[in-house]
Amino acid sequence: MPINAIAVFCGSKKGNNPLYIQHARTLGKIFVQHNIMLIYGGGSTGIMGAIADAVMENNGKVTGVIPRVLVDWEHQHENITELLIVDNMHTRKMKLYELCDAAVILPGGFGTLDELFEMLTWNQLAIHNKPIFIINSAGFYNSLISHMRNFEKDGFLYDKLDKRIKILDEPSQFVQYLL
Repeated sequence: MPINAIAVFCGSKKGNNPLYIQHARTLGKIFVQHNIMLIYGGGSTGIMGAIADAVMENNGKVTGVIPRVLVDWEHQHENITELLIVDNMHTRKMKLYELCDAAVILPGGFGTLDELFEMLTWNQLAIHNKPIFIINSAGFYNSLISHMRNFEKDGFLYDKLDKRIKILDEPSQFVQYLL
Protein backbone atom coordinates (compact mmCIF):
# COMPACT_ATOMS: atom_id res chain seq x y z
CA MET A 1 0.00 0.00 0.00
CA PRO A 2 1.53 3.35 -0.99
CA ILE A 3 1.94 5.95 1.73
CA ASN A 4 0.86 9.37 0.45
CA ALA A 5 -0.25 11.01 3.69
CA ILE A 6 0.94 10.43 7.25
CA ALA A 7 -0.72 11.58 10.45
CA VAL A 8 1.80 12.73 13.04
CA PHE A 9 0.74 12.81 16.67
CA CYS A 10 2.99 14.85 18.95
CA GLY A 11 3.17 17.56 21.58
CA SER A 12 1.93 21.11 21.23
CA LYS A 13 4.84 21.95 23.56
CA LYS A 14 8.54 21.61 22.72
CA GLY A 15 9.56 19.43 25.65
CA ASN A 16 12.90 19.80 27.41
CA ASN A 17 15.18 17.97 24.98
CA PRO A 18 16.12 19.87 21.78
CA LEU A 19 16.35 16.52 19.97
CA TYR A 20 12.51 16.34 19.95
CA ILE A 21 12.28 19.41 17.73
CA GLN A 22 15.26 18.29 15.66
CA HIS A 23 13.63 14.90 14.99
CA ALA A 24 10.33 16.59 14.08
CA ARG A 25 12.06 18.86 11.59
CA THR A 26 14.06 15.96 10.11
CA LEU A 27 10.89 13.90 9.72
CA GLY A 28 9.20 16.83 7.99
CA LYS A 29 12.05 17.02 5.46
CA ILE A 30 11.83 13.27 4.86
CA PHE A 31 8.12 13.63 4.12
CA VAL A 32 8.82 16.28 1.48
CA GLN A 33 11.65 14.22 -0.07
CA HIS A 34 9.20 11.32 -0.48
CA ASN A 35 6.22 13.44 -1.57
CA ILE A 36 4.20 12.65 1.56
CA MET A 37 1.58 15.02 2.88
CA LEU A 38 1.68 15.78 6.61
CA ILE A 39 -1.64 15.38 8.39
CA TYR A 40 -1.52 16.70 11.95
CA GLY A 41 -3.37 18.54 14.71
CA GLY A 42 -3.18 22.01 13.16
CA GLY A 43 -1.22 23.84 15.85
CA SER A 44 1.65 26.27 15.35
CA THR A 45 3.48 25.64 18.63
CA GLY A 46 5.75 22.96 20.03
CA ILE A 47 6.67 19.83 18.14
CA MET A 48 3.45 20.17 16.11
CA GLY A 49 4.52 23.55 14.82
CA ALA A 50 8.10 22.39 14.18
CA ILE A 51 7.12 19.53 11.87
CA ALA A 52 4.54 21.64 10.01
CA ASP A 53 7.08 24.45 9.55
CA ALA A 54 9.72 22.03 8.26
CA VAL A 55 7.33 20.61 5.67
CA MET A 56 6.19 24.05 4.53
CA GLU A 57 9.77 25.46 4.42
CA ASN A 58 10.67 22.62 2.05
CA ASN A 59 7.64 23.18 -0.22
CA GLY A 60 5.61 20.24 1.03
CA LYS A 61 1.92 19.92 1.79
CA VAL A 62 0.33 20.10 5.23
CA THR A 63 -3.25 19.56 6.32
CA GLY A 64 -4.06 20.50 9.90
CA VAL A 65 -7.20 19.40 11.72
CA ILE A 66 -8.04 21.37 14.84
CA PRO A 67 -11.19 21.46 16.98
CA ARG A 68 -12.80 24.84 17.52
CA VAL A 69 -12.09 24.65 21.26
CA LEU A 70 -8.31 24.43 20.63
CA VAL A 71 -7.97 27.19 18.04
CA ASP A 72 -6.71 29.63 20.68
CA TRP A 73 -5.07 27.05 22.98
CA GLU A 74 -2.82 25.46 20.35
CA HIS A 75 -2.58 28.60 18.26
CA GLN A 76 -3.83 27.38 14.91
CA HIS A 77 -1.20 27.39 12.20
CA GLU A 78 -1.81 30.16 9.66
CA ASN A 79 0.85 29.15 7.14
CA ILE A 80 -0.06 25.61 6.09
CA THR A 81 -1.65 24.25 2.93
CA GLU A 82 -5.04 23.55 4.51
CA LEU A 83 -6.54 23.95 7.98
CA LEU A 84 -9.76 22.15 8.82
CA ILE A 85 -11.63 23.39 11.89
CA VAL A 86 -13.90 20.68 13.30
CA ASP A 87 -16.46 20.62 16.11
CA ASN A 88 -14.67 18.47 18.70
CA MET A 89 -11.75 16.21 19.59
CA HIS A 90 -13.52 13.03 18.46
CA THR A 91 -14.24 14.49 15.04
CA ARG A 92 -10.61 15.63 14.86
CA LYS A 93 -9.27 12.13 15.50
CA MET A 94 -11.68 10.56 13.02
CA LYS A 95 -10.66 13.08 10.36
CA LEU A 96 -6.94 12.58 11.01
CA TYR A 97 -7.35 8.80 10.66
CA GLU A 98 -9.52 9.18 7.57
CA LEU A 99 -6.95 11.36 5.80
CA CYS A 100 -3.83 9.31 6.55
CA ASP A 101 -2.26 6.13 5.21
CA ALA A 102 -0.04 5.65 8.29
CA ALA A 103 0.68 7.30 11.63
CA VAL A 104 3.88 8.43 13.34
CA ILE A 105 4.12 9.21 17.03
CA LEU A 106 6.67 11.76 18.24
CA PRO A 107 7.14 12.88 21.87
CA GLY A 108 4.08 14.43 23.46
CA GLY A 109 1.75 14.31 26.43
CA PHE A 110 -1.71 12.98 27.24
CA GLY A 111 -3.24 13.94 23.90
CA THR A 112 -0.47 12.18 21.99
CA LEU A 113 -0.95 9.02 24.05
CA ASP A 114 -4.72 9.20 23.59
CA GLU A 115 -4.24 9.31 19.82
CA LEU A 116 -1.64 6.53 19.88
CA PHE A 117 -3.81 4.18 21.93
CA GLU A 118 -6.96 4.88 19.96
CA MET A 119 -5.11 4.16 16.72
CA LEU A 120 -3.63 0.95 18.18
CA THR A 121 -7.04 -0.12 19.47
CA TRP A 122 -8.69 0.48 16.10
CA ASN A 123 -5.87 -1.46 14.47
CA GLN A 124 -6.31 -4.38 16.88
CA LEU A 125 -10.08 -4.42 16.26
CA ALA A 126 -9.49 -4.39 12.46
CA ILE A 127 -11.25 -1.04 12.08
CA HIS A 128 -8.15 -0.12 10.07
CA ASN A 129 -4.78 -1.66 9.31
CA LYS A 130 -2.70 1.48 8.88
CA PRO A 131 0.94 1.18 9.92
CA ILE A 132 1.86 2.88 13.20
CA PHE A 133 5.37 4.05 14.05
CA ILE A 134 6.90 5.51 17.20
CA ILE A 135 9.99 7.68 16.83
CA ASN A 136 11.53 7.04 20.25
CA SER A 137 13.58 10.25 20.37
CA ALA A 138 16.27 10.06 23.07
CA GLY A 139 14.43 7.07 24.58
CA PHE A 140 11.37 9.23 25.36
CA TYR A 141 9.00 6.25 25.09
CA ASN A 142 11.23 3.58 26.72
CA SER A 143 9.00 3.19 29.78
CA LEU A 144 5.82 3.10 27.70
CA ILE A 145 7.30 0.54 25.30
CA SER A 146 8.36 -1.60 28.25
CA HIS A 147 4.84 -1.38 29.68
CA MET A 148 3.28 -2.32 26.33
CA ARG A 149 5.61 -5.34 26.19
CA ASN A 150 4.11 -6.31 29.57
CA PHE A 151 0.66 -6.27 27.91
CA GLU A 152 2.02 -8.84 25.48
CA LYS A 153 3.90 -10.91 28.10
CA ASP A 154 0.87 -11.02 30.39
CA GLY A 155 -1.52 -12.09 27.63
CA PHE A 156 -3.53 -8.91 27.03
CA LEU A 157 -2.71 -8.47 23.33
CA TYR A 158 -4.20 -10.45 20.46
CA ASP A 159 -1.01 -10.21 18.40
CA LYS A 160 2.65 -9.50 19.00
CA LEU A 161 3.30 -5.84 19.78
CA ASP A 162 5.78 -5.66 16.90
CA LYS A 163 2.98 -6.58 14.49
CA ARG A 164 0.97 -3.53 15.59
CA ILE A 165 3.68 -0.92 15.93
CA LYS A 166 7.18 -0.23 14.64
CA ILE A 167 9.55 1.42 17.09
CA LEU A 168 12.36 3.54 15.64
CA ASP A 169 15.12 5.53 17.33
CA GLU A 170 15.75 8.02 14.52
CA PRO A 171 13.59 9.60 11.80
CA SER A 172 16.06 8.34 9.17
CA GLN A 173 15.05 4.75 10.01
CA PHE A 174 11.55 5.58 8.76
CA VAL A 175 12.75 5.87 5.15
CA GLN A 176 13.04 2.08 4.74
CA TYR A 177 9.26 1.79 5.24
CA LEU A 178 8.62 4.27 2.43
CA LEU A 179 10.56 2.37 -0.24
